[in-house]
Amino acid sequence: MMKSNRDKEMMRDLAWFRYRLRRFLRFSEKAARACGVTPQQHQLMLGIAGFTEKGKATISELAEFLQERNNSVVGLVERAADSGLVRRREGKKDRRQVIVTLTQRGEEILSTLTQLHHDEVRRLKA
Repeated sequence: MMKSNRDKEMMRDLAWFRYRLRRFLRFSEKAARACGVTPQQHQLMLGIAGFTEKGKATISELAEFLQERNNSVVGLVERAADSGLVRRREGKKDRRQVIVTLTQRGEEILSTLTQLHHDEVRRLKA
């Protein structure tokens, strides 16, 4: 069955979009590792700093941002805390709730990664 020109154009656009997206993600993974964190830790720190716009996040908020299950996020937060990137504390009203914030080290690494990513996005737009 012959594809219409519109179908071919849509497939080409999708293919190029996915290619550029994958290139950006590859850049992001390499940048995170070069800064001494895993790509997942970078995404976690970005979620804490930017997703809720409060500079802190609950496990549930981070699970939504990362599109992961809560128990997977708990493990990621524990490893990031052990690495000195984040701090966890109990919620004031609900002690079952875990609030996650960045440490000074986490803020510094995220700041570096944010600038690198911003520069890459500007380069890709050019």
